[in-house]
Amino acid sequence: MKNGKLYGVGVGPGDKELLTLKALRVLREADIIAVPLMKNGARTAYEIIEEHVRDKKIIEFFMPMTKDFDELEKNYSAIADSIESHLTEGKDIAFITLGDVTIYSTYMQINRILQARGYETELVPGITSFSAAAARLNMALCERDEPLIILPASYDQTEAMLDMHGTKVLMKASRKIGAVRDVIKEKGLAQNAVMVECCGMENERIYKNLDDVDDKSSYFSIIIVK
Repeated sequence: MKNGKLYGVGVGPGDKELLTLKALRVLREADIIAVPLMKNGARTAYEIIEEHVRDKKIIEFFMPMTKDFDELEKNYSAIADSIESHLTEGKDIAFITLGDVTIYSTYMQINRILQARGYETELVPGITSFSAAAARLNMALCERDEPLIILPASYDQTEAMLDMHGTKVLMKASRKIGAVRDVIKEKGLAQNAVMVECCGMENERIYKNLDDVDDKSSYFSIIIVK
């Protein structure tokens, strides 16, 4: 029996109309949909595609938010083992992820493991959260020769990189959003910064003034600094 194929599918930032035609085709053709779970049990990525895959088998995987490398590797390996058991049965699997599958996506670790084991994999790109946020704000991310710099907001090197020329997009601030906001203000960049929380989702919020940002903002928050 021929092994199944694993697809990593970006389903966009939250707005159901931003699901691409290719993603929709792959989801409809797949035998199984793999769904990441948040710590609180939320299935945010699945909510975007649910109406299209109600007849599909769904398998769920908890993806911990931690910087403990050993814990993460154990979790990745366990998920890969589970997916492999279905691939060996000839089942095609679509593993969904918010935004684009190639940008800060935990899924890519699963892809790495199963590709190394010899399984066929394919990536289906999705619309990024920062592209959607810029469109929601009716603004350009970068123009002419202006660089675009994507930063993980909660990491140490981010503060220094805010000094670079160009538009900065800060992702994954989460619980450190207050500290990130303070750094932006200290560098005199607050007047050029905006934030979109949960872009395209029902609980979307737009902040033109970072002083209005709550210290416990959502993990799905994007800060754009022009």
